[in-house]
Amino acid sequence: MPRRALALLAIACLLPAWALAATDAPPATAACASPAQRVDEQGFVKLGGIEQWVTVKGERCGNPLVLFVHGGPGNPLSPYGDAMFGAWARDFTLVHWDQRGSGMTFGRNPTADDVPLTLAQLVSDGNELAAYLAQRFGQKKVIVWGSSWGSVLGLHMVHAHPELFHAYLGTSQMFDAAENGAQSYARLLQRVQDAQDQEALAVLQAVGAPPWTDPRSFGKVRRVIRRYEAQRTIPAPKAWWQPPAFYATPKAQAAYEAGEDYSFLQFVRLKGDGMASTIKLSQLGTEFRLPLFFVQGAEDLLTTPDVTQRYVDSLKAPVKELVLLPQVGHDPNQPMLDAQYRLLRERILPLIR
Repeated sequence: MPRRALALLAIACLLPAWALAATDAPPATAACASPAQRVDEQGFVKLGGIEQWVTVKGERCGNPLVLFVHGGPGNPLSPYGDAMFGAWARDFTLVHWDQRGSGMTFGRNPTADDVPLTLAQLVSDGNELAAYLAQRFGQKKVIVWGSSWGSVLGLHMVHAHPELFHAYLGTSQMFDAAENGAQSYARLLQRVQDAQDQEALAVLQAVGAPPWTDPRSFGKVRRVIRRYEAQRTIPAPKAWWQPPAFYATPKAQAAYEAGEDYSFLQFVRLKGDGMASTIKLSQLGTEFRLPLFFVQGAEDLLTTPDVTQRYVDSLKAPVKELVLLPQVGHDPNQPMLDAQYRLLRERILPLIR
């Protein structure tokens, strides 16, 4: 069966009937009869003209909303959110969103590879979702959390509409395609040479320094990065990556993988001119009208700490903080999540209340 058909079939077979219809933004009282009410919703919300998958969970409807903007693109956290962030639901209402071209949203809206995915459309979708969430749950603003690719999307969102957000929390912050790529390659090459790792060195020399025109080059280098980061970081619990039954069927996995393939192709494109090549946050300027917080792994070989530090130093915001973590790389592990949660509770919550 074609990959796109599998993706659509996965969603149609899995969803309960109530979730199959898109949701128009209801009045604020629709979700919260009481601030103490527990929240547990999942379904499609119409954003940017298409139905997009959103889950919302929390122990109290009156708690602040945290909108997770996932990375990849094409790697939604909705299948893993309970395992990774479930404990946060005591203090926050947690929102996972499968972006356009990803996961359940892709399965609902199969898209041909020649249909472009754009940063501008994703930013518009994300801000429409933020406004919807504030209205539905009777809150003035939301907190946005962005990681890796999601950190690019998240900063664009808050820059475009700061009135929608209490604060921004970024992890593994991407800043500039050229600068991030050059520093990543240089640092990785030095590590590989120091280790006299001829196999990895052959991979790096074959692809050369970025920018790349072969879409396979990024994946080849990323595999070397993961291997070298693993030498100096604490591994994530394996239980994080075991999706619950709803997301674990072969058809659901096929939908996830099809969206991942589509989004990755849009990110790099066949000639290296995809969304990744356009990342240059300096074009937004240096002034942001809301608090900015950043969590950075000291062992991150993809978005390296030196680039992140220079970018954060250049920014002007009402509050600004960068936390550098040892034994943390680009991908999430427990120390990274612990640092994010501390910032949410100890630095961001007081700003809201």
